[in-house]
Amino acid sequence: QVQLVESGGGLVQPGGSLRLSCAASVSIFSFYVMGWYRQAPGMQREMVATISPDGYRNYVDSAEGRFTISRDNAKNTVYLQMNSLEPEDTAVYYCNARRIASGVNYDYWGQGTQVTVSS
Repeated sequence: QVQLVESGGGLVQPGGSLRLSCAASVSIFSFYVMGWYRQAPGMQREMVATISPDGYRNYVDSAEGRFTISRDNAKNTVYLQMNSLEPEDTAVYYCNARRIASGVNYDYWGQGTQVTVSS
């Protein structure tokens, strides 16, 4: 059974930093596109950042220049370094793993970790 376990969330002041981690129990982790998504109260879930198996990164405009996604295939872990945090970044952050193989869509989610940016 595939599990994605996030950690690193918490309460931080505006301008502060947090580093989220997501440990995946999925086999052939390196084949997956890994991503971080977030959902604020009353809002739809949105993509924050994704990283492909070959390291291509994609960010939502509001995260560009402040957040960095990275992956360690040896540890089956993906990270999200968040700097210059703003109150608007407050949300539950979810880890996602997805790939398509032989026409089958594999799509997994973690349970989420709360990030609160407040003074």
